[in-house]
Amino acid sequence: MNKKVNILFTATFSTPFIQEDLTILKTHFSVTKVISSGIKTFFIYFSAIRSNDITFSWFASVYSSILVFLTKVFRKKSILILGGVDVARIPELKYGIWNSWWRSIIVRYGVTNADLVLAVDESLKNDAVRLAGYDGNNIHVLPTGYDSTRWKPGTKQENIVLTVANCHNMTRVKIKGIDFLIDVANTMPDISFVLIGLKNEIAVQLQIPANIKYYESLEQSKLLEAYQRAKIFFQPSLREGLPNTLCEAMLCGCFPVGTNVGGIPSAIGDTGIIVQHNDVIEATNALHKAMEHHGNTMARDRIMKFYSIKKREELLMKYISSLINEK
Repeated sequence: MNKKVNILFTATFSTPFIQEDLTILKTHFSVTKVISSGIKTFFIYFSAIRSNDITFSWFASVYSSILVFLTKVFRKKSILILGGVDVARIPELKYGIWNSWWRSIIVRYGVTNADLVLAVDESLKNDAVRLAGYDGNNIHVLPTGYDSTRWKPGTKQENIVLTVANCHNMTRVKIKGIDFLIDVANTMPDISFVLIGLKNEIAVQLQIPANIKYYESLEQSKLLEAYQRAKIFFQPSLREGLPNTLCEAMLCGCFPVGTNVGGIPSAIGDTGIIVQHNDVIEATNALHKAMEHHGNTMARDRIMKFYSIKKREELLMKYISSLINEK
């Protein structure tokens, strides 16, 4: 513990994985938390940065990039976390900050000038290097971490294909591959699918087959039960960083089937099946094959070995110590 080191922790919104990092940092350092958006945020940054040694920001954005600029002005150190959407550019869906010419200029500055950039998957490092047009010498790969004592197998699995995705608009439906999921489910009418995270107002715009049961959201205890009940977890995404729900499901013993994008193949490795996005026949065959499996300790073991929360904590402390020693 080094309470003499002060860290300014920033994000524009909160998620469980962002909170995990906040908890880790508070265990070791004195932390000022700023979860905020809007013009007032820049004034908060300006006020807070003087009393902190290091800034730690989740996602490359205009906010985090302005903060990187302020660290240069006040001679502080900066850490920037790349999570996925922040290095996305899909013009046809107008998805990703890099579609905006002026925002991309600001974000390019943040990524290239941060003292340390930590990408949750190698694919995101490659995306950042390509989009920002530089050698990526300040980027290292550090996956998010998962608690195997929280996410663990249950006593009985059912023949259910589970997908968890936060879909609050039609762009998210495309990015998370829910349209692909629907096409696959239509070819497997005798198989039960469960989809968690689809908003009702979006669901009514989709032709959801009878074999897909969907929920807007579930509290953590009910989500755990859903993971434990399902035999298969299907990640049908068009675009991903390192999917948290996939890793949680694998810890719970689900057999993983996912598309060949982003960090999905990294997480699954040789413990499941990788398919091409929008290849309905390939995905259908993969899910039928996955149904033949009984239990999947390999998937849980892989997440525990490569993506544990303890490993993330240890490496975060190593990187931060290196920055402190540079001061």
